Amino acid sequence: MKLLLSPSSSLKSGPGAAMMTAKLLLRGRRSQHQHHRVVRRIPVLVSTSSSGSTTFSDNECDCGFCPSWGMRMIKPPLSFNRIQQQQQSRYSSSSSSSSTKSSSNDDSLYERKKLSSIEPPTVAKELVEYLNKSWTAFHATKNAEEMLKKAGFVKLDEDKSWSSSSSNSNSNPPLKPNGKYYVVRNQSCIVAFCLGGEYVPGDGFHIIAAHTDSPCPKLKPVSKRKERAGCIGVGVQPYGGGLWHTWFDRDLSVAGRVLLKKNDGRVQSELVKIERPIVRIPSLAIHLDREINQSGFKPNLETNFAPILATAIKAELEGFNNNRENKNKDANNDNSSSSSGGETMHHPIILAILAEELKCEPEDIIDFELNVCDTQKSQIGGATNEFIFSGRLDNLCSSFCALKALIDASKDSSLKKHKGARAIALFDNEEVGSVSTSGGGGTVMIEAIKRATLSSNSSNSSNSSGGESDVIEQCLAKSFLVSADMAHAIHPNYTEKHEEQHQPLFHKGVVVKHNANQRYATTALTAYMFRECAKLSGIPTQEFVVKNDMGCGSTIGPIVSAQTGIRTVDVGVPQLSMHSVREMMGTEDVDICHKHFLAFYENIAKVDANVQMSS
Repeated sequence: MKLLLSPSSSLKSGPGAAMMTAKLLLRGRRSQHQHHRVVRRIPVLVSTSSSGSTTFSDNECDCGFCPSWGMRMIKPPLSFNRIQQQQQSRYSSSSSSSSTKSSSNDDSLYERKKLSSIEPPTVAKELVEYLNKSWTAFHATKNAEEMLKKAGFVKLDEDKSWSSSSSNSNSNPPLKPNGKYYVVRNQSCIVAFCLGGEYVPGDGFHIIAAHTDSPCPKLKPVSKRKERAGCIGVGVQPYGGGLWHTWFDRDLSVAGRVLLKKNDGRVQSELVKIERPIVRIPSLAIHLDREINQSGFKPNLETNFAPILATAIKAELEGFNNNRENKNKDANNDNSSSSSGGETMHHPIILAILAEELKCEPEDIIDFELNVCDTQKSQIGGATNEFIFSGRLDNLCSSFCALKALIDASKDSSLKKHKGARAIALFDNEEVGSVSTSGGGGTVMIEAIKRATLSSNSSNSSNSSGGESDVIEQCLAKSFLVSADMAHAIHPNYTEKHEEQHQPLFHKGVVVKHNANQRYATTALTAYMFRECAKLSGIPTQEFVVKNDMGCGSTIGPIVSAQTGIRTVDVGVPQLSMHSVREMMGTEDVDICHKHFLAFYENIAKVDANVQMSS
């Protein structure tokens, strides 16, 4: 009797996996001996060597038909050795104690306990924390700003001078080599950069760009709806291309930006996040739509997609009459309601909920920009804690990894000898085309680059060659941009949706995206340079191209590269369920992405220096 392990056997989740696989493979041996009612003993795991070889012992069957096979050495595939070495330190229980487990029940209990204690990468847990705090682009930008401040980055105001020679008191601090700076636009977009210790004006910017927004329903400018069937609804409009059927039957709430009028007449914006579920979009019972499983779920986004806020009778009993403002309209005909929004635009219950959270009066609320958000927390899951289940992975995962890589690359030891600038640009409105003041089609990034270059040039005029425009053009020609947006991992239930030679997998590296029709900005040169940065640090990469019979999405890459002339590569971390209310990705991929981005900052100058393009 031979013990055979398939090349695809699941020996990738730690020492307990080898025992589990052996049990499954030998389970069939029992049926071979049912004719004489002999039940074979399952092999017992004896030891696992440092090289990954696993030793089993077996009690001999006394049926007279089976040959003796004694001790066997099972050599797991190389991929198991790699994952085992990566995760060995994350097991809270010692693997050596497995040899003391003699009964199969004890082994099963021990294995379950050990699987549940597998620690994911620290950066993956940090991403989950960031996701739970960042329900909207406003919150994602605010949390990014707090991380940058903590790392020593200084805020630059767009409405103040950046010139180091300016004597105006209304100016930003001077920009210097080894300096770390950031600028925020519209509270939903942030550009951050650090100047190398050997930076001179005209040196390139090495940029990782991502976006802070995700598809979701947004409250309409007038969100109040007519009472229907005794219920009060909220008017919403879809933002981006979401998988809208996934938003039905979820516990939802609202978050975003609110404009408040202060007692002194100032208008101030504040961020709000209502963490308790307050609205829900209920689906129609199958008894009232018998053909839905055959014809598909095709809701009308105008009539079927309105979240329910409350029942009308309960709202009235609590003092929130939907028509209350009509009674007072004549008595207060001073246009105050039209100038401040108020109950003519939104239901009093929504205003009361916001006022309660912001600790203000409902009358203080002028207007707001609110997203409908899922209240279920982002979390790590999977049998071996290898997945992240969350909304907004597209594209807060890329934003967070870029942010963390920049902070790590801005430390004195890494930045001191760098020639050039390292930067991130986290844009808003990518999901709707990027054409906005805070989007990739806007000016926020290129203006930051120009102003930083000219500010440094004014204090280092002896180092500059040519005029101001020439220095900027030199900078752009030497710059390199990584357009980071999530990629489509191959779906195990829909493998036919991926091209045969381009099937991104979990835990196999950041994906380089290609498209002959320029839906991605990747070229052979930029793909090589990005891959080479990873290769120098021993990090894997993958490739993706869409099938010829399918359409291809796009990113900020083609938009930014066309406007600036900066060499650009489009990349992404593989994920499933993109644009669903709950998406899915691998924890190891967060670690790989962060390391790849850090390798980009550290190696791109060296790689670029070795590239020679013939004229």
